[in-house]
Amino acid sequence: MSTKEHKPMAVKKHKPTSAGRRLSSGDSFEDITKTTPEMSLTRPIKKQGGRNNQGKITVRHRGGGAKRRYRLVDFIQNRLDDAAEITAIEYDPNRSARIVLVQYADGTKSYVLGAKGMEVGQKIVSTQGTTDMNPGNRMPLSHIPSGTLVHNLELKPGHGGMIVRSAGSAATVMSQDAGMVMIKLSSGEIRKFDENCRASVGQVSNSDWGKIRWCKAGRMRHRGIRPTVRGKAMNPVDHPHGGGEGSQPIGMKHPKTAQCKPALGVKTRNKKKTSSKYIVSGRKKRKR
Repeated sequence: MSTKEHKPMAVKKHKPTSAGRRLSSGDSFEDITKTTPEMSLTRPIKKQGGRNNQGKITVRHRGGGAKRRYRLVDFIQNRLDDAAEITAIEYDPNRSARIVLVQYADGTKSYVLGAKGMEVGQKIVSTQGTTDMNPGNRMPLSHIPSGTLVHNLELKPGHGGMIVRSAGSAATVMSQDAGMVMIKLSSGEIRKFDENCRASVGQVSNSDWGKIRWCKAGRMRHRGIRPTVRGKAMNPVDHPHGGGEGSQPIGMKHPKTAQCKPALGVKTRNKKKTSSKYIVSGRKKRKR
C-alpha cells in the first residue's frame, strides 16, 4: 500500500489522437493511495439490465458495462466515540465520490464516504456528543454550529446517511429552533431536520468529477449506459412523439415520456407526502 499523502483531484485532458478522444477528459486518480479494494468489504453485483423480477425493463438505457464489485460503505457509523484511523483513500466504481478505508483500535476495518481534506493517518470519530469540526467527524446536528458544511445526512435518526452523498456535494447548517435544525441543501432547498439526525462534517470528496467530458459512446457503454433514441425518431407504436413523414414536431402541447406521462419540468413530488411539512423553501429551478 502506498503511503503518499492526499492530493486534490484533478481532471486530465486526453491527447487528440482520434475524433473520439479530442476534447475528452478523465479522472487523474491523483488522490488515490490504494489501487485494490479490501476484498472482505466487497460483494459481487448481479447485473439486472434495468429489469425487475418479472424480466420487464423498468429502467431504460441500462445494460453491459465493466464488471464491478460493490463496496460495503458504512453510512451509519454507529461505533460511537471509537476513533478510527484512515489507512487508504480508494476509488469506488459504484459512486462518484471517493471512499476511505478506516481501521479501529481492535483491528476492524470499514469503508466510509470520503470528505474533502481527508488524509492518510488522520483520525475520525463518530459520536452522540460534540467533537472537533474536522472533515469526516460525525455527530448530531444539534452539536454542529451554523454555517458548517455537512454531508452524508440522515433523514431519520439512526437510519444512516441517505442524502448529500455524491461527489462535491455539501449542505449548510443554517439555524436551530425547537428541536429542529434548518439545513440548506445543494439544490437550494431549505429543509427542517430532527436535531438528533447525524451528519458528517465537510464536503464530499472528488468535487471535480462533474467536469469530466465523456465525449464518446464507448465510454458510456463501459459505465453500463446504453444508447438513448429520440422519441421523434420512433414509430407511433413505440413513443407518443413518434410517427410523421420526415422531420415532424411532436404534435402535442407538451412533451411526454414513453409511458405517456408529462415530461420536462413537470413536478413529480406528491403534495400530500408526509415529509412535505419539513420543506421550508423549494429548490431553485435550474436554467436550461
